[in-house]
Amino acid sequence: MHANTGELILTLNAGSSSIKFAVYAVGADADDPRADPALRAKGQVEGIGTRPHFVAKSTDGQVLSESWWESAADGTGSGSGSGSGHARAFQQIWSWLADFADGGRIMAVGHRVAHGGEAYSRPVLITPEITRVLTGLIPLVPLHQPNNLAAIRAVAADHPDLPQVACFDTGFHRGRALVTEQLGLPRALLARGVRRYGFHGLSYEYIVEKLREIAPDVADKRVIVAHLGSGCSMTAIRGGQSIDTTMGFSALDGVPMGTRPGALDPGVLLFLMREDGLGVEALETLLYKQSGLLGLSGVSNDLRALHQSDDPGAAEAIDYFVYRIGQTLGALTASLGGLDALVFTAGVGENDADIRERVCADAGWLGIELDLERNAAGRFGDGARISRDDGLRPEVWVIPTDEERMIARHTLRVVRGA
Repeated sequence: MHANTGELILTLNAGSSSIKFAVYAVGADADDPRADPALRAKGQVEGIGTRPHFVAKSTDGQVLSESWWESAADGTGSGSGSGSGHARAFQQIWSWLADFADGGRIMAVGHRVAHGGEAYSRPVLITPEITRVLTGLIPLVPLHQPNNLAAIRAVAADHPDLPQVACFDTGFHRGRALVTEQLGLPRALLARGVRRYGFHGLSYEYIVEKLREIAPDVADKRVIVAHLGSGCSMTAIRGGQSIDTTMGFSALDGVPMGTRPGALDPGVLLFLMREDGLGVEALETLLYKQSGLLGLSGVSNDLRALHQSDDPGAAEAIDYFVYRIGQTLGALTASLGGLDALVFTAGVGENDADIRERVCADAGWLGIELDLERNAAGRFGDGARISRDDGLRPEVWVIPTDEERMIARHTLRVVRGA
């Protein structure tokens, strides 16, 4: 199977041990910067630094190509630095893409970049100067930004003339009221960039656009979006703009996640440093990899496994997850001065009917009432309302997010100069 098109956009979402990618075709109306690119294939390279596994799939899930290789044999293991492993992974993606494109032209590569700092609120065409600025933001997101930059450098090394576009996960939240960005710390730290930025912006931006398409009556009203996946956050949106959000300076804050704790009393960290002698690396491992649902349950970071487990810790972890989501829902409703719609998205939000039902049951005080049959249906397409149709209470929706499509849209707009 081949792309069978003239121009293509490649999107890359690079993590520490994986690169997710998608290929989009630019149609006949490519001169229209508002034209929506069409998905042709997607896949990932996982296991970077150990035994990388590449797989590409068609839009209907058919495996188009699959391969493995040993990192140690080609010098791309973790000992060579994260950049080399990402470079080899990108070369594998490109090798497959060259055949898949079947003579088509790769017009640009769009990247998900964790942090744009205060400098970048909109997607930008990557230049050496922009790469330098983004490198300077590594201390703000040390576990995410280096991997994003490794993918950018890998593309530049092999295809220096290929346009690359950076799409920022912080961008959607820029422009909020200062009171929602400040922390209760000395003002000198605010000047150094210590503020609440917010993340998952590409997901929220996609949901806003999709709401305007499928639910225009509520799209510009008071909406709370719950992005619940391995990483979780919630955002209050009014008029299509971010009003407040749960993730702050880092991707650790807010509601609990798969392996991250969510909101945490900083005194806990002082205690662990003083009493247990934990240093920066140990604390980083604790907060990013050992906490959240995994730490609470002692069983798994995956809600599917927790639902199936008989371990009391699994049930307690789920209870905590639901409780904190409900608590946060109330706080964000206060930020908005009311609620017109609640949207669930991302892996858990889209697929876990039990979590949705429990969250909404606890939010009955807001007037929320699910249609239980709709909630349990599990077939939501581009989005479906799962609340009652009486028009007297906040609507509840499930809308699958599509961050890769958002990256492709932005990339096309930037390259076309829109």
